[in-house]
Amino acid sequence: MLKRITSLLVYSCFWLVLFVFARLYFILTQYKTSFGFRAGELGATFLHGLKLDISTASYFIALPALFIILTVWISGNWYRVAVKWYSFCLIILSFIIIVADSVLYSYWGFRIDYTPFFYLKTPTEAMASASLFKIISSVLIFLCLASLFIILYRKTTDRFLGGFDRIKNRIAATLFFTLLFASLIIPIRGGVGIAPINAGTVYFSPNMFLNHAAVNAVWNVGTTAFGGKPVKNPYQFEDKAIAASIFDSLRYDGGEPVKVLNNQKSNILIIALESFSGYVVGALGGDSTITPCFNKFAEDGILFTEFYASGNRTDKGMPAILNGYPAQPTLSIIKEPKKSQSLPSLVRILTDKGYKSSFWYGGEINFANFKSFAIGSGFENIITKNNFRSEFFNSKWGVHDHILFNALIDSMQNPQEPFLTVVLTLSSHEPFDVPMETVIKGNDKISKYNNSVFYADKSLGEFIDWAKTTEWWQTTLVILVADHGARISESQPVYSPEVFKIPMLWLGGALDTIGVKITKHGDQTDIPLTVLGQLGIRAEFPFGKDLLSPESASYSFYVYNEGFGFLTDTSKYIYDHKMGSHIVKEDNGSDFTEKAGKAYLQVLFDDYLER
Repeated sequence: MLKRITSLLVYSCFWLVLFVFARLYFILTQYKTSFGFRAGELGATFLHGLKLDISTASYFIALPALFIILTVWISGNWYRVAVKWYSFCLIILSFIIIVADSVLYSYWGFRIDYTPFFYLKTPTEAMASASLFKIISSVLIFLCLASLFIILYRKTTDRFLGGFDRIKNRIAATLFFTLLFASLIIPIRGGVGIAPINAGTVYFSPNMFLNHAAVNAVWNVGTTAFGGKPVKNPYQFEDKAIAASIFDSLRYDGGEPVKVLNNQKSNILIIALESFSGYVVGALGGDSTITPCFNKFAEDGILFTEFYASGNRTDKGMPAILNGYPAQPTLSIIKEPKKSQSLPSLVRILTDKGYKSSFWYGGEINFANFKSFAIGSGFENIITKNNFRSEFFNSKWGVHDHILFNALIDSMQNPQEPFLTVVLTLSSHEPFDVPMETVIKGNDKISKYNNSVFYADKSLGEFIDWAKTTEWWQTTLVILVADHGARISESQPVYSPEVFKIPMLWLGGALDTIGVKITKHGDQTDIPLTVLGQLGIRAEFPFGKDLLSPESASYSFYVYNEGFGFLTDTSKYIYDHKMGSHIVKEDNGSDFTEKAGKAYLQVLFDDYLER
């Protein structure tokens, strides 16, 4: 019996060694951001991380602990063989997660969860952001690490898992190992308290990287994969009635907007620019050489200077732009057709008013459930890379922007008016490969990103210059807006407002007012009501406001994977849910920004659950 107990202890130690190694590997691979702390803090990271390591190891031990009960009754070498192959599978799975996590963290700024696996339905697009070198090197690293720990297992742990002696009192031994198996619930849950362990349990420092490093990536993927869809609001900050009251104080009450259009039947052309961050746009204070076309157009339009993305991905940005629905921190409503199709829709409203609607995207429409979203939003015509000849597929994501815009030009020679056309570009997405001679030199990620934005800006500029020569330009409102920002520098905190600030520019001959800057805070959820307000159409978008109404409040709300940001003209509040507290609080002694942001998120998630 002692030998069996020893085998389980050795088996447990093997997994703890693997997870400690994984944490060290993660820290070393994030060297650009990970060495801004002292040795004592590094030790604390490992110490706090043990909580999730032990929980994960206990999950992995559960099956061998259950099967060891059978060794009391069934002799032979079967247990050793079964646990060996079970362990090899777990080693391989673990290192797939560990290596993928180290790659994705540099892009996303948070530890891997089950989210990336949603995109594996379209593997080509899921891998499109990574360079061939990154993919090959990651595969080689995975093979080396998995092989190393398989060898380590065979040289150490495997020898303890066989040759068990017979036990005289089998019933007592069975009861003992059954109780031992049942007791694993304690380390799995992280103790005997009411609330089970969660990722926030290991947070201990104001340095967010240290907190992230303490999270066990394998545990994070497993719990988000098998935890099920939420049935209860995890963002319950206040009594429901109090939260609703605070949220209602933010809501737009339908005040009359300042009119900037010359007619109420204007065509609407929305161009969602992939990953256009505010900090690269010259008109918003960025480098003027990166977006020369956008900068020139800003002189002849209405520029919104305090405008923010609702989330950090396209599947979070498009429901905000077209449905006025905010992003959710760890979920994406676009992946749940039943919910997304229940949203109010700018497309459906304008279609009912006689507009001809179309959606243009040069990529794979099935990626991230976009097809069901586009159809559910009410688009009459959907153009994707499937509408282009295969020789035009010269981008990892699909066809490049200039090809998409050229096709758009062909289709808009004599369009049926009024029309609502939505275009989503893609060339400024990672890996930032663009079909032009390099203008902004450099092989680092920032230079490549800037160069791709320059190309996208150039393609956009050529299209707009052509559009200005058409008859329909005089009755058209063109809205240029990013689908989300881009976190290119690893020194940028994932929650930083700089990552979420994006451009929005109104152009077109339908504008009566040009050369104006709107400084009111807003975000993508405000687009439907602001557009409809100019067309004289009343509609209900509970989370949006009309940015051109003097009576609407000035604030921006965005979410990242761990929490939210709430900004006003004079205050800033950024909250991390796993920490359970704010990261940034600048409110001049007032608690309004904190209360408003929390109420907004609470009401939003209640609404999400009820759909």
